[in-house]
Amino acid sequence: MKLARRIDALVIESAFDVLARARALEAQGRHIIHLEIGEPDFDTPGPIISAAKQALEDGWTHYGPPAGLPEFRQAIANYVSARKGISANEQQVCIVPGAKPMIFFPILALIEAGDEVLYPDPSFPIYRSMIEFVGGKPVPFPVLEKRGFSLDLDFIADHLNDRTKLIILNSPHNPTGGVIPEADLRALADLVRGKDVMILSDEIYGRIAYDSEPVSIASFPGMQEQTILMDGFSKSYAMTGWRLGYGVMPEWLARAVFKEKHRSGVCSD
Repeated sequence: MKLARRIDALVIESAFDVLARARALEAQGRHIIHLEIGEPDFDTPGPIISAAKQALEDGWTHYGPPAGLPEFRQAIANYVSARKGISANEQQVCIVPGAKPMIFFPILALIEAGDEVLYPDPSFPIYRSMIEFVGGKPVPFPVLEKRGFSLDLDFIADHLNDRTKLIILNSPHNPTGGVIPEADLRALADLVRGKDVMILSDEIYGRIAYDSEPVSIASFPGMQEQTILMDGFSKSYAMTGWRLGYGVMPEWLARAVFKEKHRSGVCSD
């Protein structure tokens, strides 16, 4: 049997191919410095492992609600509210198995065939893969080295139109490490505020910053209702293999994402 044509549109994350080759060299005794994958060079901290063991012993091994356990969602809402300077509640939080579903589900919920999505270039390859998978039109915008790998505001302004339904941000940025300055985010917020366009803000590397705390576009006036804040535990706490991510978004969109999770059979507790 032939595979569906949409499978051909999926772009793989080639960093895993490079990782496999690097590990093969390590097995031969070569010393490898891993720059191919976003993997911390330490193990998950002991208190997290101990808490997980205790949870298993206490019987937390059964089905949970598709959106995530209410206590977990409220804990994340409290954390995000305090750290990002927004006011989030449990109903706005969706737990997902790793961060990638929080790229896919909002795109699936928001993008019709022919709708345009602006995303940074270079960037995490799954952005473009998911846009094309649902029939959207990917519109890459450059990140400028001369501006510390921040976004090109002029390009975004020139390409924003009635077909633009989503803008993807990634700060700190993968792969350059660039952080979008607060002034640039404020200017972008002023550009899109009140328009029929959402922001998907990938903040998975938000705890790995060495100068100042990265700012979330969701913290600007009126922008929380237009922002999907995507984050997780893999980078900050060396929990890549635990597959835990989350999104914080307006309640109307959260309900749609919960429905996508439920229909797909994806549970994550």
